[in-house]
Amino acid sequence: MNKQVQNPEPATGNRIDDSAERIKQATSNVVESTKEAVDRAADHVEEGLHHATDKAANAAHRASDKAAHVSERSREVYDETMDRADAWLEQAREYVREKPVQSVAIALGAGWLLGRILRR
Repeated sequence: MNKQVQNPEPATGNRIDDSAERIKQATSNVVESTKEAVDRAADHVEEGLHHATDKAANAAHRASDKAAHVSERSREVYDETMDRADAWLEQAREYVREKPVQSVAIALGAGWLLGRILRR
């Protein structure tokens, strides 16, 4: 019986070693698959961030272009308005040169009417 007792010990040790190796292998497999899953998730997140960044950049370019267009159009309108104001002022000066008495009479009448309106 001593022989039978001595033989199971090495067999048990081998089974323990085999089990430990299987556990190591399973752990390595799980870690590797987890790494792959994390890498895929990171790639997906990175792709989403790049897409969002591209969209934001495109929107910023469109807004910048629109602002430049509005600014240019505003300058054009300002220049047109100033040209009209200059033309009207020149017409008023010309009228005063041609008809000074009538101009003074119109100015007095406008002043009197404005004074009446503001007193009320």
